[in-house]
Amino acid sequence: MQIKVLIVEDEPLIASDIEFTLNEAGYNVIGISHSCLKAMDMVNNRKPDIVLLDISIKGEKNGIDIGENLKKNYNIPFIYITSYADKTTLELAKATLPYGYIVKPFKDRDIISSIEMAMFRYNSEQAPNFPLIETINNYISEHLTQREYQLAKMVWEGKTNNTIAEELYLSINTVKTHLKNLFTKINVTSRSESIAFLRKIH
Repeated sequence: MQIKVLIVEDEPLIASDIEFTLNEAGYNVIGISHSCLKAMDMVNNRKPDIVLLDISIKGEKNGIDIGENLKKNYNIPFIYITSYADKTTLELAKATLPYGYIVKPFKDRDIISSIEMAMFRYNSEQAPNFPLIETINNYISEHLTQREYQLAKMVWEGKTNNTIAEELYLSINTVKTHLKNLFTKINVTSRSESIAFLRKIH
């Protein structure tokens, strides 16, 4: 049910801090990579929904090289995280069309809000308009409630369970129950599958 995030960061303390922040926010960190080779291996085998990329990882290839590969060959959104904000680096990064750019040092909320915005932009690009509830209900036997439809749209926008709970003034358990019902009705088992379903019927 969680959005799968791959962290590519060669500073262990920073990587661990990001992982902790994401886990607390309800994301699923599927791995931490310290090199380009390992990062691409994880992309192929673990299929992340989004990648957080440190630009200056050690090795022959850097984060910008990974970003270019993700854009050309995988259609996976990525966000750069870097301590380098000079014009040359920024221009090279911009050319790969990232879904965000966070400069160190950053606050925990910067990471969360950047992922939410990136996932919303990515899903909007795949299918520009979120389908109407009537459209969704035409494809399923048991119709969605208005609340389930509302949560489907928030999942589409990349929002975590915690964010959904805060915005709708619900408990985490209530959100999980609604999502479980939603996934059952549209016959999927995860956020990624639900988004794929919604794109397909658009």
